Amino acid sequence: MAHTQFFKKKTIKDIDIHGKTILLRADFNVPMNDKSEITSDYRIIKSLPTIKYLLDRKCKVIIISHIGRPDGKPEQKYSLRPAYTKLQELMPEIDIKFSESTIDDSAKITCKQAVEGEIVLLENLRFDPGEVGNDMDFAKQLRLVSGADYFVQDGFGVVHRAHASTEAITHLLPALGGLLLAEEVDELLGVMSLPRRPLVAVVGGAKISDKIGFIERLLEVADTVLIGGAMANTFLKYNDNEIGKSVFEPGQEEIIKKIFKKAKPGQLILPKDVGVAAEIATSSQRRDCAINEIQKDEIILDIGFETMREFSGYIHNANTVIWNGPLGYAEIKQFAHGSEVLAKTISDQAGITSIVGGGDTADFVLNWLDNNPDGHFTHISTGGGAGLELMSGLKLPGVDALL
Repeated sequence: MAHTQFFKKKTIKDIDIHGKTILLRADFNVPMNDKSEITSDYRIIKSLPTIKYLLDRKCKVIIISHIGRPDGKPEQKYSLRPAYTKLQELMPEIDIKFSESTIDDSAKITCKQAVEGEIVLLENLRFDPGEVGNDMDFAKQLRLVSGADYFVQDGFGVVHRAHASTEAITHLLPALGGLLLAEEVDELLGVMSLPRRPLVAVVGGAKISDKIGFIERLLEVADTVLIGGAMANTFLKYNDNEIGKSVFEPGQEEIIKKIFKKAKPGQLILPKDVGVAAEIATSSQRRDCAINEIQKDEIILDIGFETMREFSGYIHNANTVIWNGPLGYAEIKQFAHGSEVLAKTISDQAGITSIVGGGDTADFVLNWLDNNPDGHFTHISTGGGAGLELMSGLKLPGVDALL
């Protein structure tokens, strides 16, 4: 897709930042295993163009980020040190310093001692309650400690939240967008505003309530909306199907009624068949059946093979595909078939514009690409909730606050 300028804010390319000290909000909230090892460095890699752009202009770069949801106090498992190690691996030629704290004197000294062309990464912002509280005093401390001339927002995954490092800080420093933030906004708004048709949207994941605005917006812009994942169970139950012991979201009747009412005939497609099992376990036997053959003691864990074929047919005819949410319990191999077939079908379509939502969908697709290196997607978003809100037409506090 041609680069459309939907990002209406000033970026680091619009201002002479040569030799300046930059406070950079990145999104290093990467998935980690129990041993504090990073399982996907995608978000860190996507931040590199902005970091390199700043370093090429002799800036001193103070990076701030968070990881996980610590409750406003330090927790070892949420330290940004693994992200620091990964960043140093990715940029071996750059001197990168890590500050064990965020706003105390030692952090200030570490920032002060760094010179232009160097990077300092401060410890997890959320170790201080002031971050999530959008606290102006905490933002003032960040400005003071970093000694920054400019604030650069490049953490797309957090711009839907008004936190100290996304909103309060912009009242204290001139605030610019980074290259990743601009790319994300351009790609996601571009596909919703000027899609090459037919536009097919695939929506999975667990909760309808998280994606109401998104689904409603899709019914306005997409030619077809395919529903899978645990979300489909709630629709199936609404339509009086037996869903056994499957996960569903109670109390969504009014919303589903509204969605069905809004959908044009044939626009909203639900699974015709499903993959079920007696329990959620790696040893579970998968059984495929029509939606009227689900037993009371079974759990729906994937779309069925007939539905995979039907969904693939829509993808084959599409020029643009938006995919947000896995189509089944993809952590277990035998229930990842629907998501794998979808990934392959989208990837095999030459010339198609394919936008993959962040969070679980991005993690799944990136893992799939590790095993299918020839695969291709136009844009894999780094933001889960932020992407949904942006594509739903909502304002993002962290973008609105920029110059």
